[in-house]
Amino acid sequence: MTVKEHSNKLYGYAMRFLRNSEDAEDILQDVFEKLWINRKKVEVEKAKSWMFTTAHNAMLNLISKKSRVQLPGSDNLPEGTKKDVNKFESNEVVDRAVSILPPIQKSIILLRDLEGYSYEEIGDMLNLSSSQVKVYLFRARNKIKKQLKGLTELV
Repeated sequence: MTVKEHSNKLYGYAMRFLRNSEDAEDILQDVFEKLWINRKKVEVEKAKSWMFTTAHNAMLNLISKKSRVQLPGSDNLPEGTKKDVNKFESNEVVDRAVSILPPIQKSIILLRDLEGYSYEEIGDMLNLSSSQVKVYLFRARNKIKKQLKGLTELV
């Protein structure tokens, strides 16, 4: 197993989840540092799953930390408003719909639909059963559909 084998997929996952290249790079660096520290404990066959789990947990911790440290005058509203919807390309609209999902649903959507992992692999990465993964995926897709339907009604 090499760093190159997994770094692009891990970075892509972190980038889509966090939408910030510096934070995604920090997460990637953190994952590989933890892998090095735990190299004797992590089984080679489970290293990929361990890295994605570690990345997922690090991203949740980062989001939690950032939500506690708000700058004065900042707010949690997404960039843009209803009047800006016409400016977005379809991929940007879908990205926005995904970005407002709860973290677990967001991770599952990214891992399944964008990275192509199986239900079992996602379950291993996020410590869920494959049936839980399917339920979260179903709910996430429904939320995205509702968001997109709401946008088409505005246009």
